[in-house]
Amino acid sequence: MDIRSLVLGQLEFYWDNHLWPRLQGLTDDEYVWEPFPPNGPPTIAWRMTHVSVDIFYTRADAFFGGSGTGDMFDPSRFPKTLPEKAADALALLERSYTWWREGIAALDDKALWAPLGPKGAYFQDEPMAALVQHLNRETMHHGGEICLLRDLYRARGQ
Repeated sequence: MDIRSLVLGQLEFYWDNHLWPRLQGLTDDEYVWEPFPPNGPPTIAWRMTHVSVDIFYTRADAFFGGSGTGDMFDPSRFPKTLPEKAADALALLERSYTWWREGIAALDDKALWAPLGPKGAYFQDEPMAALVQHLNRETMHHGGEICLLRDLYRARGQ
C-alpha cells in the first residue's frame, strides 16, 4: 500500500464515518453556544473555523493553487469572510475539506515524500506526508471536541 492511500484513507474514513455525519442538523444556537462563558473559545463555531480555515483552507491554498501569498501561516491565505451561521460554516468546512482532500489525492508518493519548501515555513524540510498526517490528527482532535460540544448542548437540560 502506498503512503497516499494510508493517509488519505485515514482522513476519509474519519470524515465519512464520524465527523461529517455528526455535524448534520447543526443549528445556529448550537453553533455559537458557550458551555462555560466567558472562558475563551469553547464553541463549536471556533473549532469548526479552526478545522475549516487553519487546518484545511490555508494549507490547500498554500499547496494546491490558492490565491494567498507567503507561507501556509500567512494571513493572506484566510477566506475574506468567516461564517456566522451554522449552514454557512458547514458549507465552508465541506468546501475546505474537499479542496484539501482532492489536493492530497492528486499527489503521488514522490510528491508526498518531498519537502514542503518555503510554503511550509519552519517545517519546510519536512515531507508533505508529515503535514498530512499532522492535519489528520488535528482534524480528529478538534472534530472530537466538536462532537463533545454537540453532546453537551443536547444534554444541558433546557
